[in-house]
Formats: sequence, C-alpha cells, structure tokens
Amino acid sequence: MKHAYLILAHNQFEILEQLLVLIDDPRNDIFIHIDKKVVDLPVLQTELANLWILEDRIDVRWGDVSVVEAELLLFQQAYQHGPYGHYHLLSGVDLPLHGQDYIHAFCQVNSGKQFIGYSSGDQSLHIERKVQRWHLFPRHFRSSGSLADNLRRAIRFIGMRVQLVFGIRRNRAIQFKKGTQWVSLTHDFVAFMLQHTQRLLDTYRYTFCADEIFVQTLCWNSNFRDSIYNLADEAEGSQRLIRWKDNRLYDWGDQDFGLLHGSALLFARKFNTQHMKVVAQIVSTITTANGKAT
Repeated sequence: MKHAYLILAHNQFEILEQLLVLIDDPRNDIFIHIDKKVVDLPVLQTELANLWILEDRIDVRWGDVSVVEAELLLFQQAYQHGPYGHYHLLSGVDLPLHGQDYIHAFCQVNSGKQFIGYSSGDQSLHIERKVQRWHLFPRHFRSSGSLADNLRRAIRFIGMRVQLVFGIRRNRAIQFKKGTQWVSLTHDFVAFMLQHTQRLLDTYRYTFCADEIFVQTLCWNSNFRDSIYNLADEAEGSQRLIRWKDNRLYDWGDQDFGLLHGSALLFARKFNTQHMKVVAQIVSTITTANGKAT
C-alpha cells in the first residue's frame, strides 16, 4: 500500500528540495503545507511521486493552535486521496535516514502500528501549564518586542497568575499525554482523528504547544492505544532521531553524519542550511544505495 508524506514547511527550502529527492518514489504521495506568511513560494517538483502543494494555507504561529490546524488540514487532504499504509508527518527540514525500500518494508512488518512518541517521566507540570490553563493572545507567544506585544505579554502573565491563585483549570476530565509532534499514523487512526477535528480544535484553542499533545492524548484515550509501537522510548515510538539537550532542540551538524548514518530510526530532525554537508552526505548515501544518481 502507498504511503503519504505530509510536510509542514516555512523556510530553508533547500533542505525541503533534498527531502523531496529522498521520498520521490511511485509508492508515495506527497502533500506540502507552506506557511501563509511565505510570499515567494519555492518551485517544487517530483518525477515519480504525486505531489500536492496545498492552496489553502494557514498562518502558522509557534505554540498556537494554528499548528494543529495546519496538521489536521494536511491529514484531511491526504485522507481524501487514500487509503495509505502510513501517513508520515514531517517538517520541511527533516530527512529520512533510509531509502524507501527500507521504510516501506519496516512499516509493512509493523502494519497497523502508530508511530507516536510519548515523553517519559512525570509530565504533569508541563501538561498543566500548556493545556489546562487559558493562554491569552496565543498567536503572539513569540514577541517581536513591539509595544503591543509587550502589553499582550503583560496581560497574559497577569491572566496566568490569576488562574494559579484561584486554582482555575480547564480540561480537567482529560488524561493528557505529550511527546514529539512528528508522527506516522495508520489510515484507520487518521480517519478516527479527523472525525474529532472540531472537538480537538475546541479543546486546544487558547492552549500552548498543543501540537505536542493532541495526537498522543487522542490515541491514548482511544481503542488505538494498543496499536502504539513503543510507549517506553519516545525516539523508538516515533521513529524520529531528534537531538534534545536541556529542553532545547539542536540542529544536526556536519560532524553528526556517523550518528545519523548508524541509526535504525526512520527519520531525523532537524537540519539547517548552514550545515549542508551532512545533508548532502545523507542524500548521497541513500540515493547511491537505491541505485540513483546523486
């Protein structure tokens, strides 16, 4: 069965072009959402895979529910062209670490599994802060330093303090889970998720970084829980190699090729155009193994 690649992109399109090279396969359909704020759209094309660049674009803001909206839009568009064995959600600065033969074979062996990463340890404080409080002006979490943004930040701070003092909490009845937003889902689970689109948007409006929570929570509180590939290890569970250190995401550098090349995980994030050597090495290694010219 074919696979769907769903890509959220907003910058560094040179890496997106290389990502397309690696997933350009007749067994794949590719769907790309480019942030509405992007004015000069890149020229993207494939030779073997069907490619759709979404015309309906969302102004995606970090930490805001608009990230969830863009993801759901991608899943909805892909679902209409399905069914697919798996729907792989990637950013435009991610890359596969293996060829398509490997990825399709791995997913075939694990047919019916949800590749969703779950954070280990006690996440209750993170969850309470992010989705059990009301966050004001969520589209402006990242301040530009303007007077208006400073005023919004002050109001948001006061609003949060009031909720803490008076014990105001929302979404009390939901058992939340969190992890990386980058997932690979089955057709049946995507159908289930899309059935709950409006409820998801209503639940996570005026929250913070719900993109790290909504898929994990929906799956956990459903009959699909038993189909989660790995609950104990976030990287194995999501099949994403991601460099986190001190709660900060780091880009892969040119010195990291050995680690990336030696990984059994399917995908890695995130790359940067300042370190294109490692990108070129990954592309060359995979395309050479596939018998393609680099």
